[in-house]
Amino acid sequence: MSEIAIRCEGLSKQYRIGERESYKALRDVITDAAAAPFRRLRSAIDRRPLTADGRNNGHPSSVVGPSTFWALDDVSFEVKRGEVVGIIGRNGAGKSTLLKILSRITKPTRGHARIHGRVGSLLEVGTGFHPELTGRENIYLNAAILGMRKAEVETKFDEIVAFAEVEKFIDTPVKRYSSGMYVRLAFAVAAHLEPEILIIDEVLAVGDAAFQKKCLGKIGEVAHGGRTVLFVSHNMGAIRSLCTEVIWLNEGKIVDRGASASIVDSYLRTTTEQSGSSIDLVDVPRHGDGGARLKIRSVEFNGGTPVFHGEPLRVRIEFETTATVEKVGFGFGFSSVEGIRVMSVDSDLLEDQTDLPKDHVGILEANIPELQIQPGRYSLDVGARSGNNSGLDYLSGCAQIEVLPGPTTPPLIIRETGGMRIPANWAWSSAPKTADPDANRAKFERHAIN
Repeated sequence: MSEIAIRCEGLSKQYRIGERESYKALRDVITDAAAAPFRRLRSAIDRRPLTADGRNNGHPSSVVGPSTFWALDDVSFEVKRGEVVGIIGRNGAGKSTLLKILSRITKPTRGHARIHGRVGSLLEVGTGFHPELTGRENIYLNAAILGMRKAEVETKFDEIVAFAEVEKFIDTPVKRYSSGMYVRLAFAVAAHLEPEILIIDEVLAVGDAAFQKKCLGKIGEVAHGGRTVLFVSHNMGAIRSLCTEVIWLNEGKIVDRGASASIVDSYLRTTTEQSGSSIDLVDVPRHGDGGARLKIRSVEFNGGTPVFHGEPLRVRIEFETTATVEKVGFGFGFSSVEGIRVMSVDSDLLEDQTDLPKDHVGILEANIPELQIQPGRYSLDVGARSGNNSGLDYLSGCAQIEVLPGPTTPPLIIRETGGMRIPANWAWSSAPKTADPDANRAKFERHAIN
């Protein structure tokens, strides 16, 4: 048996802007054929011409324009059996196109891909299931496409349904499922039918936090089971912890490939430098005492570079005054997506307060030695007040900031364990157990935990 699970050589894919891509995967051919009569009926009503497969050739969306673009351009790589490879890149980098080619949903324009093993894929919501069939029927349909026998499926059926949490709706057509129910069942099918190669696109964002946690755990279980996994995600924490290697795509080309930690760090630093962590607040809605004596103009984190858990954070607040303000205090805070404040930093906790003269501009800088809030996305609040506790300027939820996993962040960290990670000095003690509790305590030896 070949040690190579996937080999891509010179893989390129060109699209015409405005052209509809035809379906090639068996499951999509079935779905497309089932939908053709409905398209014919609608076309008869609208009196528009159809193509042979029942598509409306006169619809404006089917007109082929002269422009083309390369979604993939000369992509070559190999994936060995048992490797877990992450694929990262900005939106439009070519990640989904690559997975569609490897899943045999679309053909490359040039080059070829060789797949050694049975492939199970979970791409965007809407592919893989027939909407008119029930959840039960779709499970068996997908298993048949993978070449599995009915007896094999039955051994996994209850586990799939329980994982997807759709027991009450398993005999309901999936077109009546919510997007969350749909993706739960689709993931459960892809992960539990034990394909030799599992291909997963960024679909987990549809599920809630608990389901995402369960999915990431299952992906880790599949990976440790020796199966090959290709995983596309914008969750860099999951990529770093689950994947042994990472392929970085940009504009259809491979930028770099290597160990997950180093590639993810390079990608994050590059992309964040391009977008910047400097936030212009001049035109953002705000609250204050109405005097407009002080206005916060911008906030900048780490000079526009990424913000990492466990690493220093430098915050610069730019402001201007229109009148003299006495004993000014500034502050900022991060709140979770649930609206829970997880961190606050205030300058007015210091004894020396600052008086600001009229018609001045200035910059206040705060330095945090180690940022201990958990990796994740937070909303930013920033404000200023005077010594009499009058609110001069306050901006609530004025921007979003992403705290990324740092080198010291434990794998698969989940923010459900709390909003912050507080360092502590730990020690343990032990002694052989006896019948006398006092003697036990006397014999304890302390050991520091480094």
